[in-house]
Amino acid sequence: MSTDTPASAPAESAAERYLAVQRSDEFAGLRRALRGFVFPMTVAFFLWYALYVILSAYARGFMGTKLFGNINVALVFGLLQFVSTFVIAWLYSRYADRRIDPVADRIRAEIEEVTHEDGPRG
Repeated sequence: MSTDTPASAPAESAAERYLAVQRSDEFAGLRRALRGFVFPMTVAFFLWYALYVILSAYARGFMGTKLFGNINVALVFGLLQFVSTFVIAWLYSRYADRRIDPVADRIRAEIEEVTHEDGPRG
């Protein structure tokens, strides 16, 4: 009598397939493409935010400069924080549509194709 259950064999082969995909050049390229956008954009945003905080703390005269009416430099910088957040999200969406999603879809399709050949998942 064997201690192996038949259900464990497909699970092991699925795990092996996922590990093979993780080790593939295509997946490594996908991760590089993601990091190539996310890391520089994150650094840029944090520097931009740090500039806003530092100027607010140490350049109060500059930040208090009235531009028109009751609108000063600090308010404009604060609003630009929101604008930059939306611009980054929009840029990421465009970048992902062109560089990340097609590769991810191709990898997913390959995995699903192999999985469906082995039978139903469960």
